[in-house]
Parts: sequence; C-alpha cells; structure tokens
Amino acid sequence: MDLKMNGRVAVITGGDSGMGLATAKMMAAEGVKIILVDKTSKELKQASEEVRQHAGNDTEVLAFTADLTKNDEVLALAQKVRETFGGAHILAHFAGERGAAGDFLEITDKGWLETLDTDLMAAVRVCRAFIPQMQDLGWGRVVLISSENALQPYEEESPYNAAKAAVVNLSKCLSRAYSKDGLLINCVSPAYVITPMTDEMMEQQAKERGESVEETVAWFLDNKRPHIKVKRRGRAEEVAAVVTFLCSEMASFVNGSNYRVDGGSVETAFG
Repeated sequence: MDLKMNGRVAVITGGDSGMGLATAKMMAAEGVKIILVDKTSKELKQASEEVRQHAGNDTEVLAFTADLTKNDEVLALAQKVRETFGGAHILAHFAGERGAAGDFLEITDKGWLETLDTDLMAAVRVCRAFIPQMQDLGWGRVVLISSENALQPYEEESPYNAAKAAVVNLSKCLSRAYSKDGLLINCVSPAYVITPMTDEMMEQQAKERGESVEETVAWFLDNKRPHIKVKRRGRAEEVAAVVTFLCSEMASFVNGSNYRVDGGSVETAFG
C-alpha cells in the first residue's frame, strides 16, 4: 500500500531504539525524510545506519541529539530542522521513561517532578516547537505515545500513570485546537512491548525473583497482564505500523483519537 508519504519530513524522538527506531525504518521505506532524536550520539549514529540500510532508497536520515527536558535544546532542535528541511511535517514522540516507581507513599516530590518532566512536559515542549512549522507548511501529523497505564493504572507506577493519562488529554486538546490549520493529532497507547525500558524492568524483576528473564516474563504475563489474550509481549513493529499509518495521507479523517496497541491488556471496552 502506498501511504502517500514520500518526501515528507518526520521528527522521531526516542528514535535510537525500540518503537521509535522501528517507526523510523517503516517511514523511511515510504520515502519519508527522517530526523532521529535522542540524548546519546553513539546509539543515534548506529540507529541512523540501520534506518538507511532498511529503507534501501535515497531518503535522507539525520540524527540530532537533544535532551527534551531542556527547552533550549528543543528549540535548537526545531531550528536545525527548519534550516535543513524548511520544517517538519510529522512529529512522532516516543521519548520517555518509567520514572519513579514503588509505593505511592514513598515516592518523593523529586521523583514525581522528574517523571512528569520527562513523560509529560517533553511532549509539551516538542509540540510547542514543531506545531508552528506544520502550521507554516499547511499540513501536519502529530502522534504522541501514551500507554495502557493511562487508562488502566498500575499501583506501583503512579507518576508514570498520571503523566501518560495527561498525554492522552493533551493530544485531544491539541487536535481540537489545530485541525483548522491542516494538522491531525492523535495518540497511541502501547502495552508491554519489547523495548529497552521493559527489558530493564524485566531484568530487574528477574534478579529480585532469582529466576531467568524468560521465567519472569511468563510470570508477569500471567499475574500482572492477564488480559493480554495473545499471551506474549508486543513487538515494536506492531506499534510502528499504527503510528506510520496515522502519520500518512491515508489517515486523513482520523483526529483526536487514542489507539490502543495492547493485545487486549486494557480490560474495558471504553476509553
């Protein structure tokens, strides 16, 4: 299927691994010019080469480092994109972390604020920086990445739950504000996908439980995510396929929606 994306310019945050990298590969294969964004240059360089090799075409792939908790670095990133390509048509925001976790009564203000800064305010900053470029171009797609936690919170991850719920609300708010300018803004909420973040979580729990990572994953599916009826972790490419579609011309009547890519993990039919 031709998604009619050839020649578009996409900024993909959290692009050096996991779902961000998988999305970059998928979009590049459609002829999209890719700007990968993350905090470390070594991993970004390797990711950029992977995207080029996967695309097998002449599409441009650039890598820019930026700490999205620092507004001046976000603004500098946006300026680089404007100078290089004339602006971004697409923003896919994957950057984030689990953040402070544990007993609610033991999580400090610092833990809360650091998690909200990374998982909510970074989304605010990149949207604020790139939406004006899309307005100037008269066409835009924004996809913010939330989580199953936004709709089905887990008690040990209260800051992350709150931040991701806010991201869903933010995407809806922005979709109402900027559709008149030719922008379509949506949200995608994955669950238990194979990424460096969930790998780290499984490795930590395996160490605490004194068992292998494979055994911990099986226990986690049975006890913590029993509603994932496919009985496995998701693949980054499965999320990337939804994000890529939402950023294409084929999704021209989709706006303000939250797509759950969770294997059924969220138990309710609504939300």
